[in-house]
Amino acid sequence: MEKVGVMGAGSLGTALAQTISENVDEVYLYLRKKKLRDSINETRYNTEYYPNTKLKDNIIATTDLNDLNDCSVIFLAIPSSAFRSTMEKLKGILNNEAILVTTAKGIEYPSLKTMGKVVEEYFNDNYVALSGPNFASEIMLNLATVSNIASKNRENSEKVKSVLATPQFKLKIIDDVIGLEICGILKNINAIANGICEGMNINENARFAVLTKGFEDTKIIIKSIGGQESTASEYCGFGDLVLTSTSLESRNHTLGMLYGQRIIVDEKSSGIVFEGKNSIMAMKRICDENNIKSVTVDFVYDVIVKQIPPTIAFNSLWENIEE
Repeated sequence: MEKVGVMGAGSLGTALAQTISENVDEVYLYLRKKKLRDSINETRYNTEYYPNTKLKDNIIATTDLNDLNDCSVIFLAIPSSAFRSTMEKLKGILNNEAILVTTAKGIEYPSLKTMGKVVEEYFNDNYVALSGPNFASEIMLNLATVSNIASKNRENSEKVKSVLATPQFKLKIIDDVIGLEICGILKNINAIANGICEGMNINENARFAVLTKGFEDTKIIIKSIGGQESTASEYCGFGDLVLTSTSLESRNHTLGMLYGQRIIVDEKSSGIVFEGKNSIMAMKRICDENNIKSVTVDFVYDVIVKQIPPTIAFNSLWENIEE
C-alpha cells in the first residue's frame, strides 16, 4: 500500500495532499493542532484554510510524527523559519528510504543555506526540490498548474512526479537543484521590488524595466553560484517571478506595496516580513561575496533592511540600472 506524508496543513500542504490523494492509497497530513486534526478527520474540511472544499477520504490528519515513518515520500510544506527544527524532530523517526521534498522558497540566515542544504545536514543530498508559479488556492481547486522538480537523484524526481502529477498538475523535471532553489528565493525579492514600485506609483515603463532587470540579475546570480543560467527561464524562474511580481494575491508583492506607500508593517506579527528580510539579507551577502552587482537586490535591501525612503532608494536604482 502506497503511503505519502505531507508535513504542514497550511494552504500549500493541504492543496498538495488533495492532489496526491488521487494517486496513492493514503496521505498522512501532519499538523500540530489536535482540534484541527479531529475536525479534518471527522468533517473532511480544513476549516482554517479551505472551509468550502471537501478533502478526499484517503487523507488522514495526524499529530503523530511516527505516522510518517513508513511513507515513501514526504512533502515538507512548512515555512523556512521552522525548517531546521522540523528536520531535528524527523531525524530519529523517518526511515532512510523516504524521499523528502522541499517546497519552502526561503534561505536560512546567517548560514546562507537553502532548505535543501538544511535537509542534507540531517539526511542526505537525494532530496527533491519543488518550485513553480503555483498559488496553493488554485492547486486546491484542481486548476491547470505546472511546476518544476529537481534532484541529484533522477529516480527520486521520477518517483515524486508519479505521486504528485495529475492531468491538471503538470510536473517538469530539471537537473539543476541549485538554480531551482535560488529562483524561489529571488522571485520573492523581485516581487517585493515590484511591489515597492507599485506602492510608490512608479510609471509602468519603469516598473517593468525593473522586472526585466530582476530577471537578468536572476540569471547572473544563478550562474555565479554554480547553477544553470537556463533555469531562470523555467517555470520555477521566469514563470514564478512574473506571477509573484504582478499578482495582487502575492504576499511579497503586497509587502512591497506597503513599504512603497511608507506604511509601517509589524514584523513580529507578520511571518512574511521576517522571512522576506532574511532572504534579502542572505541574498545581499551572497551577491557581495561573489562580486555580483544586483540593483534589484540592493533596492530591496535599502528599503526593507536599511529603511531608506523608497523614493531615494529608487533614484539610486534608476541611476544604476544601465550604467
